[in-house]
Amino acid sequence: MAGQQHQKVTTRLVTTLGILIAATVVISLFFHIPVPLTHGYINLCDAGIFIAALLFGRRGGAIVGGASGLLLDLLLGYSQYMIFSLIVHGLEGWIAGQFGAGQRKGRQVVVLGVAVVVMVTGYFISDSIMYTVATGLIGIPTNLIQGVVGGLIAFPVVTQVKRHVKTEFNA
Repeated sequence: MAGQQHQKVTTRLVTTLGILIAATVVISLFFHIPVPLTHGYINLCDAGIFIAALLFGRRGGAIVGGASGLLLDLLLGYSQYMIFSLIVHGLEGWIAGQFGAGQRKGRQVVVLGVAVVVMVTGYFISDSIMYTVATGLIGIPTNLIQGVVGGLIAFPVVTQVKRHVKTEFNA
């Protein structure tokens, strides 16, 4: 993982991360479920965040996580969450990429679990600040489901595409 600190920013990397952000946003726009009690929604953005993190490390995870979360909230009319999503999903992606990229699957499962807990905690805090602690508590199971489903989608995708995508972990 020491190589992540010196990863070159190339046109290929910027383009690939841009495509991952766009794909994450589009897929999540089509597959989102509003949750009125939490003033939020369940979506598939965590899948895109985890795919970026496991393929491109902490930088890719943080960029795709933060940008996707912010853009989704803007486009779906949840602008009150934009800054929280930038931070929460950015941190989720950073953690998944920092500790999970280039690792064995067993370790990746644990790391994605930690990243999901961070995301759930971040939205609990966000909901509690903006609304009430009760709203934050109601959001815990839905955010947990969203994160777990994201991980379940990400693993087979990463397994299939990692040999076709040039990253520092398979170069």
